[in-house]
Amino acid sequence: MKILTFFESLILATDSAPATPPPAGLLPFYAYFLKQVLRLITVLFLTGALAAVLDASVPVFIGWSVSLVSKPDPRVALGGAWPQILGIVVVLLVLRPLALFLQNSMANQAIAPGLGNLIRWQSHLALMRQNWSFFQNGTAGGLANRVVQTGPCLRETVLLTTNAVLYIAVYGGSAIAVLAWRGEMLALPIVCWGVAYVLLLRHFVPRIRVRSRAVSEVRSRLTGRVVDTYSNILTFKLFLQGERASQSIRSTIDEHTLSFRRHLRLTSLFSCSLSMLNALLLVSSGGIAIWLWMNGHIAVGTVAMALPLTWQITNVAGWVAQHATSLFENMGAVEDGMTSITAPAASPDRPGARELVVNRAEIAFSDVHFGYASPVLQGVSFTVAAGEHVGLVGASGEGKSTLMHLLLRLYEVDQGKIVIDGQDIACCTVDSVRRHIAIVPQDLTLMDCSLGDNIRIGRADASDAEIQAVVDLLGLEFVEHVVDTEGRRGLDAHCGERGAKLSGGQRQRIAIARAILKDAPILVLDEATSALDEHTQRALQGNLALLMQGRTAIVISHRASSLVNLDRTVTLSGGRILSDHAKTGQIALNASS
Repeated sequence: MKILTFFESLILATDSAPATPPPAGLLPFYAYFLKQVLRLITVLFLTGALAAVLDASVPVFIGWSVSLVSKPDPRVALGGAWPQILGIVVVLLVLRPLALFLQNSMANQAIAPGLGNLIRWQSHLALMRQNWSFFQNGTAGGLANRVVQTGPCLRETVLLTTNAVLYIAVYGGSAIAVLAWRGEMLALPIVCWGVAYVLLLRHFVPRIRVRSRAVSEVRSRLTGRVVDTYSNILTFKLFLQGERASQSIRSTIDEHTLSFRRHLRLTSLFSCSLSMLNALLLVSSGGIAIWLWMNGHIAVGTVAMALPLTWQITNVAGWVAQHATSLFENMGAVEDGMTSITAPAASPDRPGARELVVNRAEIAFSDVHFGYASPVLQGVSFTVAAGEHVGLVGASGEGKSTLMHLLLRLYEVDQGKIVIDGQDIACCTVDSVRRHIAIVPQDLTLMDCSLGDNIRIGRADASDAEIQAVVDLLGLEFVEHVVDTEGRRGLDAHCGERGAKLSGGQRQRIAIARAILKDAPILVLDEATSALDEHTQRALQGNLALLMQGRTAIVISHRASSLVNLDRTVTLSGGRILSDHAKTGQIALNASS
């Protein structure tokens, strides 16, 4: 239906990207997303309130009907009641269905699919603002769980609040008004019930919320461990550690079970307390109504109206109790997700950061100090002239890769500075720095998409012809023979999660193709060909020499003897420069040879 399509088009989840990330704090976090769809939420609340008022009119109609048929001559009474009957028909057949249709369409067609995914999208963007160390400090599975779960959980709390809490408030207010109009004593039980209901919520909600968050935190850890186990399944199987991995997951599942049980104890107590409160409302309302009728203070129709009004309140309150577990579990998941989504970016661009402009591509490291738990680099200073090819060597852990991470702004220097063409990169935008640097990393994984798209990461706007030209330049004959499980071939074939369908050497060659396609003025080769066999190394030797021509290049290796055809070799030891001297010869591609 076109009308449903209209509602579905009201929220375009991925079309919005606010400039500021979501704020910390539960209420500001909710407000951040809800204000983006404020008009729709307002309509949802208004239609829900209208539906509650119209539902409250149904017992009134019942009471009026009982009064009508209890009169001595019902036919005469009916003859003068056609205006009221027409009004009842309009309410029941037109207004109430229309209000419910608008409420359901807004909830199911617009908000349910749109708001949840809008939150997922913007939460993902918030995490993408973080630097590399943020992702190193958390598991990929745990972070993914928070991004995926927070949106639907926030959405469900909003819908449940509208459908239940708001309904009780509006329906209860309408019931009190109607009953008070017929007799103040009739409204007294509902007023007392409302006060007790608020006190009950005030006692249980904070406690359930804390335990719900604990459940969500354990669930995130469980997801992270499961994803980590499956991602490293080959290692576990090769070392016969599958049972050990399962025991780790088992202990987390047991922890989740215990945490979930503690959470459900409170919700069970809440449900029992509410059931008793509802029973007291029904008994007191019925007793007062019958007493007033027996003493001639109200008509039988008023009794027939009062009992359905109170019964509906208890029904909705009971429904809230049944769904309290889901409501508070969703709130706990939102709070858990906020811990990652609202975390301040550890390395944002400085205020007034400018774009890096590279003309010559000269790199200068000046008194660079950096450390993690302990110092790694201590006063490193050297310059790579424009177009110069420098080898950076040293044993594992001496800071070679760390120095390149600082160049790429994955971390910030503790002291000193790194300058490109006279510009301190700390004063430039991170994106502009990385735009001018191509890297072939040592630890390479590919995405589970086509080979062509994996190469295109080097330059998003590259055409298929440009990608094919790079493949031909490198002589990547293996590409045309790759076939995935869905029958896609060549550059269209998907390479599996983390590039699992390709060998280590093939993945490395895809990374080299990616760097060539980027065509950046600065090139970093971090043990770039350590996974290649001798034949492939010789085949790529000319291509790498061609790749390095006209560029400033830094080649990282463990051994100085493997670095040839370079202008200089800089050796790191103990976080300092041990030697810096010229070296010439051919390029040796295997750093471990």
